Amino acid sequence: MNDTPTPDTGAPILRSVGLRKSFGSLDVLKGIDLDVKRGDRIAIIGGSGSGKSTLLRCLNFMERPTGGQVILDGERIGDARVAKDGSETITYRERDLMAVRKRVGMVFQQFNLFPHMSTVENVMEGLVTVLRRPKAEARERAAQELARVGLGDKLDVYPGRLSGGQQQRVAIARALAMDPEVLLFDEPTSSLDPELVGEVLRTILSLAEDGRTMLLVTHELGFAYRFATHVIYLSDGVVHETGTAEEVFRNPQRDKTRAFIARSSEFSL
Repeated sequence: MNDTPTPDTGAPILRSVGLRKSFGSLDVLKGIDLDVKRGDRIAIIGGSGSGKSTLLRCLNFMERPTGGQVILDGERIGDARVAKDGSETITYRERDLMAVRKRVGMVFQQFNLFPHMSTVENVMEGLVTVLRRPKAEARERAAQELARVGLGDKLDVYPGRLSGGQQQRVAIARALAMDPEVLLFDEPTSSLDPELVGEVLRTILSLAEDGRTMLLVTHELGFAYRFATHVIYLSDGVVHETGTAEEVFRNPQRDKTRAFIARSSEFSL
């Protein structure tokens, strides 16, 4: 499905401009420019330590950027202050960041489910505690999302009785229940046994077919080729190459990109 053109819907729903993130003296992101339009399916690939997961975490402010801008639907996040020497610092209010996270959802490598809650209670939790929905309404919505990911018969089952693939699908349902405008996936299959990877990837592909706006960090390059309308190859904290899936995987322009794809045994057409 990678040959589906990226929808041209005008201004990006999500942008980063010169995005930087440092941990002490370690510069992880060194100025990332990114435009995400509604309906885009962007795969982010790269080696370990290239900054892929940090980029996603900065886009929904699980990590606060060190510099640069994140712009959501035309509105810059954070308050900029310019010092006398011309340097700029940005401060963030937690209530503003919570509002961003409602609109930019995230599915993590680890499932992060509450073990003492059933699957439907896990999916309901954000609806009740964050969005303040009545419990009956929240349960109905949670049941709908669990059915969407193929777990409509597991509402009252606890996470410990589910496979890893099923747990990750519960985590996807939990993110969907919050109705985010953009959905971020941080290597959602990396914690799964090989035989369970396919069920999660099929779930993500079904969401792509629904037209959802998604960014996916993955080492499953074959899946990225089929999934993505656009691919970003990160290396050493910068965008090393970018283009359509066909361009990056079939005809990469830079030596480092070619070498990365060549040594990635997961990529097969």
